[in-house]
Amino acid sequence: MRLLPLHVANKIAAGEVVERPAAVLKELVENSLDAGATRIDVVASQGGRKLVAVRDNGCGMSREDALMSLERQATSKIADVDDIERIDTFGFRGEAIPSIASVSRFTLVTRRADADSGTRLVVNAGTLAEVSECGAPPGTSVEVRDLFCNVPARRKFLRAYATEEGHVRNSFILHALAHPDVGFSLVSDGRELYRLAPGATLEERVRAIFGDDFADGLLPVDATTGDIRVHGYVERPNATFATRREQYIFINGRPSTAPTIAYALKEAYPRRDADSRPAVLLFIDLPPTQVDVNVHPAKREVRFRRPSDVKDAIAAAVSSAMVPQGPATAASGHATAQTQTQTPQTLQTPATPAVPDSAPFQLPLPRNEPPHSEGDLCTPGLDAVAALSDEGATSAVQSEGPWKWFRFLAMTEPGYLILETDAGIVTLNPSAARERIAYELLMDEKHVASQRLLMPEIVKLGPLESAHFARFVDVLQKQGFDLEPFGQDTWKIDAVPQIVGNAEVSRLVASIAYDVREGGAHRTATWREELVAKSVARSFAGASSKLTEDGAVKLVEELCRCRMPYVDPRGRRVMVFTSNRELERQFRI
Repeated sequence: MRLLPLHVANKIAAGEVVERPAAVLKELVENSLDAGATRIDVVASQGGRKLVAVRDNGCGMSREDALMSLERQATSKIADVDDIERIDTFGFRGEAIPSIASVSRFTLVTRRADADSGTRLVVNAGTLAEVSECGAPPGTSVEVRDLFCNVPARRKFLRAYATEEGHVRNSFILHALAHPDVGFSLVSDGRELYRLAPGATLEERVRAIFGDDFADGLLPVDATTGDIRVHGYVERPNATFATRREQYIFINGRPSTAPTIAYALKEAYPRRDADSRPAVLLFIDLPPTQVDVNVHPAKREVRFRRPSDVKDAIAAAVSSAMVPQGPATAASGHATAQTQTQTPQTLQTPATPAVPDSAPFQLPLPRNEPPHSEGDLCTPGLDAVAALSDEGATSAVQSEGPWKWFRFLAMTEPGYLILETDAGIVTLNPSAARERIAYELLMDEKHVASQRLLMPEIVKLGPLESAHFARFVDVLQKQGFDLEPFGQDTWKIDAVPQIVGNAEVSRLVASIAYDVREGGAHRTATWREELVAKSVARSFAGASSKLTEDGAVKLVEELCRCRMPYVDPRGRRVMVFTSNRELERQFRI
């Protein structure tokens, strides 16, 4: 048993606190906020690998405090163990600065407003190299260069510059949303990405970061239950929300979350489909003694003393926001809730016409292609459709397919198709069938056709989604998209695959961006194409829940042309087959 050397202990602590450049930004910005800054300026280079710099106009430090900040567990924010139970600051462990300085080339310049000069400290990979007086404005400036310069094993696990830049921007946005009263700016590789004015309301800050379309798709939430206040915004459920499904949660002003919150949102928010989740921007304010922020090294997750109370408060607040209101009026930011049953105002939003459930499903235009080869599983000829009976729509196909012939019988209330075939009865899921059809069309690059939009569609994504989306531009172009960058996290869409020509473009692009961000393991050489095709196909599948009789027959015929008509790209069954032999067995007396 022995004590670890200080430089080893610092590197271990850095592993907990400094995961990537965005984590450095988080720690430095939180220190600036604790210092009372009203203006915080951030500069990053090469996704933060080369440089992360944060400058503030906070209270600054004396020479003694600046030197003390380099020591582990040196903090001015708690004095004894009891203070941990009532933490109301962001950084309190005193490990961030020495941990960051131990794995970078670190420069700190600081000055108190009542001091004649400032202090400059230079640390190279954990070794103090310089302490000097300097001229400086009141506040603190920190530069972190060449992160992980002395820990190559950690550096090689950093992602591409665009990905790391996305994480830096996401961290910046989290703190800018949490503190709309503070002015923020972000410059990345010489480009100013954000300049946010101080003294803003939350609504003004949301509009400045995400744009009016995002803000207009939100409902304000503001309610108090006991000593727990829940306020912010939640996606309005009765309008097509064409942007991200991001969830920003702030607990006593700190970006963090807890499992209780996800359960409460799931319970309170009306679900539209199994894959969607509401975009929310919620602030949960409660006494510091009721929340433990010290359970996660990076403080991303907290633990509530009474989680059931928090869950009930969130569910009540979100549910009350869902109650239909009168004529829409502009929201006025964060008015304090007066009663537990306060009804929030709604943001103005243009009415969105609902698509009737009975809208017929539109198949793509016929493809100009030669007859299929004999190797295909199902190959209807050009005259494959034939009337086998006067009693219903029927179609004959060759024996290589799932059946020799089929007859459409009916559509059930939930929307499933009932077919009679030569071998038995088939119950078919149209949504899964559409998904399989779209997926195979998109994966067959020779036959992907584009449909140009009447007017280009401008879509704004979140910083992380945009960074990942940019890596898939070549794949998207192969699969029928015509698109290009159009400013900060914004994309101009001029054409989409013909098969999804009637889809809402902004929702389609947002869905693809989310899917590529969350993409799984790279198991095949074509994983990027497969990932995009699955995402587009999922959007195509939800085009309509009802079919006309002719549309149902055409859908089944198109499915028969697929190489794998039995399951959709996500592995769900497309059809359930009950053979004639099984029917006879079931009904035998």
